[in-house]
Amino acid sequence: MDESERLTPEELRTLFLFEGLDDEQLQWLAERARVDHRAAGTTVFAEGEPATCFFVLLSGAVAMSRRLHGDDIEVSRTDQRGVYAGATQSYLGDRVDQVYAHTLRAIVDSDFLVLPAAEFAAAIRNWFPMALHLLEGLFFGTRASQTILGERERLIALGSLSAGLTHELNNPAAAAVRATSALRERISGMRRKLALIADGRLDGRRLHELVELQDSAVERASTAAPLTALAAADAEDELGEWLEDHKVSGGWDLAPTLVAGGIDEEWLSSVAESVGADNLESAVRWIAYSVDTELLMGEIDDSVSRISDLVGAARQYSQLDRAPQQTVDVHELLDATLVMLQAKIPPGVRLVKEYDRSAPPLLAYGAELNQVWTNLIDNALGAMGGSGTLTLRTWHDDNGLLIEVGDTGPGIPPEVRPRIFEPFFTTKPVGEGTGLGLDISYRIIVNKHRGDIRVQSEPGDTRFLVYLPINPESEPGPAPE
Repeated sequence: MDESERLTPEELRTLFLFEGLDDEQLQWLAERARVDHRAAGTTVFAEGEPATCFFVLLSGAVAMSRRLHGDDIEVSRTDQRGVYAGATQSYLGDRVDQVYAHTLRAIVDSDFLVLPAAEFAAAIRNWFPMALHLLEGLFFGTRASQTILGERERLIALGSLSAGLTHELNNPAAAAVRATSALRERISGMRRKLALIADGRLDGRRLHELVELQDSAVERASTAAPLTALAAADAEDELGEWLEDHKVSGGWDLAPTLVAGGIDEEWLSSVAESVGADNLESAVRWIAYSVDTELLMGEIDDSVSRISDLVGAARQYSQLDRAPQQTVDVHELLDATLVMLQAKIPPGVRLVKEYDRSAPPLLAYGAELNQVWTNLIDNALGAMGGSGTLTLRTWHDDNGLLIEVGDTGPGIPPEVRPRIFEPFFTTKPVGEGTGLGLDISYRIIVNKHRGDIRVQSEPGDTRFLVYLPINPESEPGPAPE
């Protein structure tokens, strides 16, 4: 057909889309719609381009595709006369981005009825006002629901992470409180023992030697290597016997503290020589208090450092004190996410980290990337059901960085795999998931960072691969395989 050819109202009525129009409407349409010919293999319109026209197939055959993770995926193919595509949302005007949602290609030589988007929008608004209101309500209502559920997904994740962080903070905080209380008791006891030793029964030389032994004991305690349970038990038995042989009452109770501080029989023998047999028990107890005090201070220091690390990880995870987009080290983000999820990692799950530390920093939205890592790691943990191996791996090339989150769960069934990034799709029981976690992750990686996210899965080996371009402002290269 010639490009300038038009259909008559009677010919238009043979198309199922227009069969319900009256004569005046068909005449209006006949005056504004043209017939367009496309050769086999040509693109009728491409995904992402401005949606300027509405197309109806008159003859031939077409294939429709979507671009997914860098690949063109064919979603339908038909030769049915009257099927339509193109600027189907032009009636919404500038309230939505007017771009083609798909790519349409002619498989064979094909003819189309083509109506400019503005004319199509005018017809919908004027001819079907009630239908227009229904369509608008459906479109914006669905979008609003997706936004609300997306926020709920984020809040649920935040609540879960907050509970986990509270648990993680409570452990070292409680340990610090217990150690502080015990430390007060040890210092009080130490003062009493010092008074007993220094009540005139020791001359200045021996007291000076005892203070030096105390300093040596504290130094030993601060550098003592941890022993295995079996080795510690053997050492405690030997030291307990030595204390009993030297008439130190309650020696078996003192032995665990002294062993934990690196004190052995040889060292205690030097104490006995310095203070004499009469003062040995008081000296040993004084040194035991000193060792215990050092160990308790070490416990407090470890607890406070742990709290500081957790707070630092929370700040790194939330990025609250940083600009939304900034240069980030992806490995720091991954580690911060692991800290936030620590309470959800079962004892039966082994964590393997294989980081490419030579990878360059990226310009990215750190807080949103952390949301992606949270979704992927949480899904991996859920898939393994309490036991397995969680693997985080990174590597890079000249174009970008690849982050892999792998698990040893049962895998994703092939029939489910194509749909996992769809909004509202979930395999979890009703009430346990909104189906937006992977959809949100996809939009963060693909739409916001111009990257790519894919999945490879078989029983015992599922891997989500996230590709982030080093320079998101340029056209990203192909994701590494």
